[in-house]
Amino acid sequence: MADALLLVRARELWAELAGIPAEFSPSGGAKVVVAPSSRLAPPSWTGVVRIGDAALVTAPTVRTAEMVADPARKMSPEELVDIARLRAVLPVLDVLGPASLFYLGRDGFLPAHEGTAVEQLPIGDSSSDGAGGLAALLARSGKEEADESGLEDISSPAFCLRRGDEVVAAAGYRSWPRSVAHLSVLVAPHCRGRRLARAVASAAVAHALDAGLLPQWRARLCPSQRVAVALGFQELGTQLSVRLGDAPLSRGR
Repeated sequence: MADALLLVRARELWAELAGIPAEFSPSGGAKVVVAPSSRLAPPSWTGVVRIGDAALVTAPTVRTAEMVADPARKMSPEELVDIARLRAVLPVLDVLGPASLFYLGRDGFLPAHEGTAVEQLPIGDSSSDGAGGLAALLARSGKEEADESGLEDISSPAFCLRRGDEVVAAAGYRSWPRSVAHLSVLVAPHCRGRRLARAVASAAVAHALDAGLLPQWRARLCPSQRVAVALGFQELGTQLSVRLGDAPLSRGR
């Protein structure tokens, strides 16, 4: 069962990211709000976040909100983050996600002890630490994976593992509203499957918890989700962003 306090804090975070006064319904179901500056999705996109049995939907315009209102009323929060279900009733042009959202309290933390020394790079030193450093790890991983990891945007120290002079795994976090630490993890392609992600992520999580922050793990892929669960994270919800066309689907489609 999900920790009630984690559920409340996660909902408070995403309600604030809506950019307008908004909240998840305590009785479940979905709420749709017009929020042009929402951080639940890219500009002009519609954002859907489910936390527990409630969902919050931010629409960029009144027209889009009206288009989404009927599906949001008829579908469960779980169905609203199912892209196949949304495509059947809305003119979906593009999609980001879905991604699972995990959270962790101090009492649930399962630190990893892999017998490997994790190095802590000071804040600001993570992108210029030599040819075998973090910048090289990002380059070796390719732009898509580097961007997905979010490691370039961390505000914490970087927690790294080296093989010789080469950084082969790194983790850190970015400070989000509501005292949330958004985790970022990346492992070199040739070193995956060795539990390195768990070791560096454990160090980053411990640092966040010691700072009084709520660790958040956002993951689309199963390997990343498995690391989160191994560290004690609870899966509380799902995030999905969709770019919609101008008109709803016809009934005959």
